Amino acid sequence: MNVTNQSKLQQLLKKGVFAVTAECGPPRGANAGVIRKKGEMLRGYADAVNVTDNQTAIVRMSSTAACVHLLQMGLEPVMQMVTRDRNRIALQSDIMGAYSLVFRNSFVIPGDHQTFCSQPDAMNVFDIDSMNLLHMVKTIREEGKDMSGFDLDAPPSMFIGAAANPFADPLDYRIIRLAKKIDAGADFIQTQCVYNLQRFKDWITMASEDGLTEKACILAGVTPLKSARMAEYMAHNVAGIDIPDSVIRRMKGVPGEKAAREGLNICLETIAELRQMHGIHGIHIMAIENEEKVGEIVEAARLMPRPEIAETGVSHA
Repeated sequence: MNVTNQSKLQQLLKKGVFAVTAECGPPRGANAGVIRKKGEMLRGYADAVNVTDNQTAIVRMSSTAACVHLLQMGLEPVMQMVTRDRNRIALQSDIMGAYSLVFRNSFVIPGDHQTFCSQPDAMNVFDIDSMNLLHMVKTIREEGKDMSGFDLDAPPSMFIGAAANPFADPLDYRIIRLAKKIDAGADFIQTQCVYNLQRFKDWITMASEDGLTEKACILAGVTPLKSARMAEYMAHNVAGIDIPDSVIRRMKGVPGEKAAREGLNICLETIAELRQMHGIHGIHIMAIENEEKVGEIVEAARLMPRPEIAETGVSHA
């Protein structure tokens, strides 16, 4: 195992490579085979793999354990951490433990509120918010101190990620929010999935004009639609999703058996547009329990072969 202070993802982005990350949700149980199966689907197609942390507030295998399984397979994990379930003591402890396991990427978000999911009576924590967590991970890395000011032995040097939603209103505030996350410590940003290209163009243009795309690497989120029903459900029920009526009409305009292919075509067209935008450093593919489609997307988008990190820089497999 090549142990370095910089993750593969960090090195690729530093070299200016258009990065590809994907998402992997741990199972609702202790079956490591589920993670390994998903890992095999993503192998060779994703430069790094986000491992979600009890996504949608449903109890699943821990992000840390799932990351270990992927690491053992030779994949690079991005460990997600939510502030919903742990206080600042546990969060700092988990960052140190993750780094000791050779995780080099962390991704911090608040997490979905438990009242909307499978165990609504669970007590949340939210001791600190995601902005404070970003600042904490950055302080640990750059000052070598925990939140109490204690000097750490071998402080973790994480490549820090955060989420951004370009589609919430007002647009000006989304730029302010992005700037605050970058100032707090975010090295890379993964956005909500992009369907409304014009709104996204407005957002990335404003971010670029403010110099934010030079301070952090922006990876645009993409999700292939499986059906018109999925498009309508996401448009009306998933917070932060903006799917224009034109996209929904397009999905409805094809026979049901061809809807998944049309959704894939829309995804590929979106990626092509994103690759032309100044300030975009890569894509983050959220296939939502459809990981087998990631390879197809990456191949069809002509993003293969994915580069490897060599001792002298970046090489292509």
